[in-house]
Amino acid sequence: MNETTSPHPASAEGHDVPVDGMDAFKRVFRRHAAGVAVVTALMPDGSPAGFTATSLASLSAVPPMATFNMAQASSSWPAMTVGNHVVIHTLGPRSRHQAERMAADHAVRFVGEHWHAGPHGVPILEDVTAWMLGTVVEVHPVLNSGVIVVQIEDGSLGDDDDALLYHERRYFRPGETA
Repeated sequence: MNETTSPHPASAEGHDVPVDGMDAFKRVFRRHAAGVAVVTALMPDGSPAGFTATSLASLSAVPPMATFNMAQASSSWPAMTVGNHVVIHTLGPRSRHQAERMAADHAVRFVGEHWHAGPHGVPILEDVTAWMLGTVVEVHPVLNSGVIVVQIEDGSLGDDDDALLYHERRYFRPGETA
């Protein structure tokens, strides 16, 4: 390291802000805008489960597969078993309320008429930009989290909308400022 570089990131004022690995991770990913999705499934007892995810990614087109990550401490983790069906919903600004609801306490996520039972009884949320039904084909536990791999079988497009992004702990549409 030379005299012009620093082991710490610069603050907005240009000063170094020392951070540890955990703090650096949180700060960086808060500044990394991500698309917003909601994943729904049925728990082993048949009750609906769901959560907001910003880790959705395309894995392959042939066969069509997607991945997402989640904490094993999540109330929805028991629904993430190989062979279980899930629905992955993409959201726009008009469906921001779905993201907020699915990030709230699990006891209130499915109270109301904002969803209906879809194929295999898996919850499908209303007013989303699109949804995909798939089967969990792999679950990879990694320490206290996990990577879930889903093979997509069906889906539908909703009304067109702008993207919904999650950035700095807030939901935004592209181009919108705080």
